[in-house]
Amino acid sequence: MQWKLGGSSAALALLLACNILLSVTADVEFGVDADDFEDGQVEDVQEEAVGADEELVYESPVIEPKKFHFADHFDNVDESSKLWVHSQAKKDDIAEEISKYDGIWSWESPQRIVWAKDKGLVLKSKAKHAAISARLRKQFDFKTEKPLVVQYEVTLQEGQDCGGSYIKLLSAGKETEDLKAFNDKTPYTIMFGPDKCGNDVKLHFIFRHVNPINGTVTEKHCNKPKNRLDDLFKDKLPHLYQLVVHPDNSFEIRVDHKIVNEGSLLTDFKPPVNPPAQIDDPNDHKPESWDEREKIPDPTASKPSDWDEDAPPQLPDPDAVMPEDWLEDEPDMIFDPTASKPDDWDAEIDGEWEAPLVDNPVCEKAAGCGKWKAPLIQNPNYKGKWRAPSIDNPNYQGKWSPRKIANPDFFEDLKPFRMTPISAVGLELWSMSSDILFDNLIVTDDVAVARDFAAMSFDIKRRYIDRESDSFVNKVVDLAKTNPVVAGLIMVVFVVLFVFITIWCRFGAAKKEDAAKRADAQAKKTDAPQPDDAPEEEEESDPSSERAAGDSSKESTPLSASPKKNKKSDLEDNVETKLEEAEGSDEPAQTEEPATKSTRKRAVRKE
Repeated sequence: MQWKLGGSSAALALLLACNILLSVTADVEFGVDADDFEDGQVEDVQEEAVGADEELVYESPVIEPKKFHFADHFDNVDESSKLWVHSQAKKDDIAEEISKYDGIWSWESPQRIVWAKDKGLVLKSKAKHAAISARLRKQFDFKTEKPLVVQYEVTLQEGQDCGGSYIKLLSAGKETEDLKAFNDKTPYTIMFGPDKCGNDVKLHFIFRHVNPINGTVTEKHCNKPKNRLDDLFKDKLPHLYQLVVHPDNSFEIRVDHKIVNEGSLLTDFKPPVNPPAQIDDPNDHKPESWDEREKIPDPTASKPSDWDEDAPPQLPDPDAVMPEDWLEDEPDMIFDPTASKPDDWDAEIDGEWEAPLVDNPVCEKAAGCGKWKAPLIQNPNYKGKWRAPSIDNPNYQGKWSPRKIANPDFFEDLKPFRMTPISAVGLELWSMSSDILFDNLIVTDDVAVARDFAAMSFDIKRRYIDRESDSFVNKVVDLAKTNPVVAGLIMVVFVVLFVFITIWCRFGAAKKEDAAKRADAQAKKTDAPQPDDAPEEEEESDPSSERAAGDSSKESTPLSASPKKNKKSDLEDNVETKLEEAEGSDEPAQTEEPATKSTRKRAVRKE
């Protein structure tokens, strides 16, 4: 019973502590990230509160062609399949048997079906090259003063160990006119999306920049996000990826409406868009007389006359004396007298046989055996090899570096946003995981349009999934994952509760047992009725028969029986007799005060 009470108290304390903790950290959980503000306005989507009983219904988002350069929710399989073209190309730099783009694409519902009408484009194959592409409804031209907005969903239904789920925005030109020839060499303007292999987790944003002087094309890779995104490849949930590139060269990358990376095309890419104005002269070489040594040995220093470089670092202790019980005539190792030559020993092949060496048993009780040597001690005269002290080099000329010259390839592109126009969107992938689902892919020039499209698709889907998996424990776990401070507070609460329960079980129960023992001991000092001595219900009978029964039990009761239940004193008999005599009178029966405290009175029930 004590453990039950302790467990209930502990559970109640745990719930109370977690409730207080969630109340205190509510602002942390539901607050807005500082990165989501610009000029005092929140840019990210603010989901409307959805009641627990409100029914969530999914309808395919309405696609207005004038608002999108491309849009496909994949729900209408017939229309969607007409947009997408399977690649029939081959890769050039690999073996013939694996060079084909033979990965299987399928339009189907997700494995975790929320609504039957919600479908996506699924890469069914693993360990195969797969490529598929679709033409934009209208080409995206970066010369307009409107942003590029790319948004799509990915659900890694089997997780991801090694592979990508990124998209390519294909450049307009002759090489992209035939989408059946789409391969890894097809020129693209932007590559965007998640990629993972082992512990190398990436969220790609690569754009191909054209050199305005010589027309060469180089890939510019965005700096990695500050926070790792490992959970996106593990939780098997739908995630929304959005890239926004503004005409002022700024960009934002959002995952599930939260900014995970942002910056400028001019400063946050490697290699940088604009080369340096000056470079090292490739024809400049360091002179042979150039002295880069900051310190040199002092040329005026000489070795002291008493410096002995040949002195050993250690020498025998001259004060050491051989112990008296040291046995110099006894070897410390002897041939094993119990060993015998094996029967298959061949002297011609194996050589002359010798018994193996073992410790000399005579030396076990002695200080040692064999030739005695004094122990070594540090040589006080040892100084080692002499070296001249170092001084500042008077001829030090500093670290040599080649002279700078004007960069012949220098250019300054202050509008890298003006990239090559985009004419198609493609998926060219290789993955070790199957069933990668793509959904709700759009290309537009309006952030609000993309936000509304997500509200009608991804947001409803995630609210439904979150509602299904929502629980108190999940909230605490998710809150701890995203907030290290809260995780620390939760750990402190659990430690305190553990210590409290341990102390209560160790000392609280012991105190109750001690109190019970003291109560039993006190009860033995008095004849007062005890809870364990519940009187048995007596049958109604004649007083004389009761006395007779009392006398009979008195005679037959063994010595080991309890005197409280079976044995009556003479005083008790006198009291009962007086009570019986007073039953017929109107006045209540009275008894005399007992002579001693140990005397006990008992009233007999009237007939």
